[in-house]
Amino acid sequence: MYNGRDMTELSMIPKTDWNKDELEYFHHSLQQITPYLNSEGHTIQVEIIKEIERRGGY
Repeated sequence: MYNGRDMTELSMIPKTDWNKDELEYFHHSLQQITPYLNSEGHTIQVEIIKEIERRGGY
């Protein structure tokens, strides 16, 4: 179970400052609800994917 900062707090800091667990957790969470995301949610999902890729993937 994820036990870290919530999306409200994380939305105020750049993805480059998120730790690996945060990126993995929210990537998985958003992936599960992709059909229901609005454009803002999709943008966040893409930013998370780009940051994971920038770090070499997981």
